[in-house]
Amino acid sequence: MSITIKTAQDIEGMRVACRLASEVLDYIAPHIKPGITTNEIDRLAAECMVQQGTISATVGYQPPGYPPYPKSLCTSVNNVVCHGIPNDKPLKKGDIVNVDVTVITKEGWYGDNSRMYLIGETSIAAKRLCAVTFDAMWHGIVQVKPGAHLGDIGHAIQKFAEGLGFSIVREFCGHGIGQRFHEEPQVLHYGKPGTLDELKPGMVFTIEPMINAGRREVKDHGNDGWTIVTKDHSLSAQWEHTVLVTETGYEVMTLSAGSPPLPSFVTSTKT
Repeated sequence: MSITIKTAQDIEGMRVACRLASEVLDYIAPHIKPGITTNEIDRLAAECMVQQGTISATVGYQPPGYPPYPKSLCTSVNNVVCHGIPNDKPLKKGDIVNVDVTVITKEGWYGDNSRMYLIGETSIAAKRLCAVTFDAMWHGIVQVKPGAHLGDIGHAIQKFAEGLGFSIVREFCGHGIGQRFHEEPQVLHYGKPGTLDELKPGMVFTIEPMINAGRREVKDHGNDGWTIVTKDHSLSAQWEHTVLVTETGYEVMTLSAGSPPLPSFVTSTKT
């Protein structure tokens, strides 16, 4: 499958979908505190999507070899790397949780993003992991411009995170997105500068590094067919934005009123 280049009209559709995906995370944010269950977070997100007129991309999603995904979003708590299925276990003070939301608009465009949430007062180590992962995502984003390569994004993320003693999950990556949930290209969060596909205006893809406090190895957890955890039980964090390659640089599309402030080394959400 080749990489799709979005037209100006396509990009307008993507902007709407991505803003709405970010607004779901805004909507649930005030509720994410000790005692809430991830099932309740899922219910709130589904409620928000109904109000928006969007639908969840994850409910019933079934890639080859997987069972149908049963929920409206993914909630990955503590040592869960990705694809955690919401359940009835209450979140407790000190937990960290990634909430990953993908919506589909009536026009068929997908918007995909995730954020980390700290539950009450967390350890310094947990705070640092979440902060480093956020910055790592942005180190990747600022590499995006026409003529750069996908390997530049991965290299920037890897160099930053590993330089601070963290590890990059290799088994999962970012992806192209548009009127399909997952398109080409695959966006690795490690790599060598100047390698892989050249970036061209109109490409749209996610940058979503999964970073572990311990070793990078992961494994399946239990028998639900989805949940991935760190092999050494260390904490894992992830942030995700959907990014457009513009004529002059990048535009972060998954932004809304509640989006976290930019890191100190980033001056703009578009260049």
